Amino acid sequence: MKTYLMSRMRFKPRHLWRCILEHPKVPHKPHLLRCGELKDFLIICMAFALLLSVISVMTFALPKVSGLEATVCCERTTAGALCQNVPTASCDASSRQVPTSCESTSYCSLGTCYDSNEGTCLDNTPQVVCQSNGGVWSAERPAQCNLGCCVLGDQAAFVSLVRCKKLSASLGLKTNYDKSITSEIACVARVQQQDRGACVYEFEFQKTCKFGTRAECEGTTSGLNGSTAQGTFYKDKLCSAEELGTNCGPSLKTSCLPGKDEAYFLDTCGNTANIYDASKIRDKEYWTNSKTKSESCNPLSANARSASCGNCNYLLGSICRGSTLGARATYGNSICVDLSCVDEEGQKRKHGESWCLTDANSKKAGNSVGSRFFRRICMNGDVVTEPCSDFRNEECIQDSIETTAGSFSQAACRVNRWQDCLAQTDSQDCENSDRRDCFFKEGVTLGNTTINGVCLPKNAPGLNFWGGEETKTICGAGNKVCVVKFEKGLFGGEQCVENCECLTDGWEKDYGEVCSALGDCGAKVNYAGKKGFREGIQVKINGEARTKA
Repeated sequence: MKTYLMSRMRFKPRHLWRCILEHPKVPHKPHLLRCGELKDFLIICMAFALLLSVISVMTFALPKVSGLEATVCCERTTAGALCQNVPTASCDASSRQVPTSCESTSYCSLGTCYDSNEGTCLDNTPQVVCQSNGGVWSAERPAQCNLGCCVLGDQAAFVSLVRCKKLSASLGLKTNYDKSITSEIACVARVQQQDRGACVYEFEFQKTCKFGTRAECEGTTSGLNGSTAQGTFYKDKLCSAEELGTNCGPSLKTSCLPGKDEAYFLDTCGNTANIYDASKIRDKEYWTNSKTKSESCNPLSANARSASCGNCNYLLGSICRGSTLGARATYGNSICVDLSCVDEEGQKRKHGESWCLTDANSKKAGNSVGSRFFRRICMNGDVVTEPCSDFRNEECIQDSIETTAGSFSQAACRVNRWQDCLAQTDSQDCENSDRRDCFFKEGVTLGNTTINGVCLPKNAPGLNFWGGEETKTICGAGNKVCVVKFEKGLFGGEQCVENCECLTDGWEKDYGEVCSALGDCGAKVNYAGKKGFREGIQVKINGEARTKA
């Protein structure tokens, strides 16, 4: 090591020692150090060499640190984590791994992950992490991730259009999206303009007021009501507030507002005040500060036909309308009317409830000829009837759910899946409700089959029985031949020995039901309760025909 260092300084060993021992200075040459400087340099070199030796000893003495092991970019670790720089042993054997940083790989490179269901975008997301969660990954930020201002009532969110639509739908609101707003601050400011309150201004030498939004009050340049004065906005204050000193005060008038369920007080200037509450008619605080729906009377009730509370709720079955002779309010001419209905059987139905009706004229019509399924809905106090597809190609299904207000009926028209019933050979396949609408009738057979049972439609389809070969084919599948054997006695008389059940009324009834289940076949009446001009079933015994109804 000495030789190496000294050669770099262009010294030879003998010159070095001569310089140290004999001469105070090295001969003056530009490329040589002074002797004193060299001594200092040697001291430094010796100290450095000593330090290296100590470090070497420590290196050999210390145990091996695992953090210094070589790592790979692991697609999935044994613990289930994605895109991690870990030792090879911690990487799942079935996942991809590369001896480099994850940022340098294709599967773990960072980009934008777009969730089309939620309308959200996540930046700096590894590709494999995005795809494993059902997202769409792209290296560049997609157009779907462009943000705008989503107005949600009196709130706002700076989100994508898809996200805005989802949020609006979840709140039952119409989508209000402004893509021209490019910052969250501007979006919040936009909503602030939707604040409602009292706008106080001068008009015809009087201090008057108009209840509305901040934007309506502060955004006009021409003044209010043709005046030149600009209004002063008071958030959440009513124009009837005494502290404002306007010419508007409480009154006994009420009104229904467009787009609102509730009945509202009006002040003497015609401005909207709070929700009608007869007990608050002389309450100064109620005529001063704006109240929300939840702060008003009976917020969890429909308040239908209530004389004292106008807090109507459309979802619970009421809405504001003018008072009637049967239901009048204590004050004003507005009341929460009942949106419930009375069905064909005299049963009360809630607003929004739906139920099934087998036929327009008779609920007991069943699968009679000409019958049809209907769906009925209670809507805004009226019963609306919706027909399902004719010829019973659709059936009406009905179910009930339990709510805080009690049982709630729901119904819908659904395709009648009867076409492959006869092809099923066991009860399990026959009554598989996920595939078909059939039932298995035991104890009867059709054709040459030996299976003791037959699969039949739950709801017999309507058929063009007055013409066409298809109807004859479908009804003909219900034909049954039963050979009954008798033995003659030695002394006369006959005794049945085989298929004797075919002579009973029960056998004729069973196969009559099979025939009727196939469609508009067999002995039937129409939906009006009238029988056909033929009996529908023909039974022959020993060649002699007779009919059975």
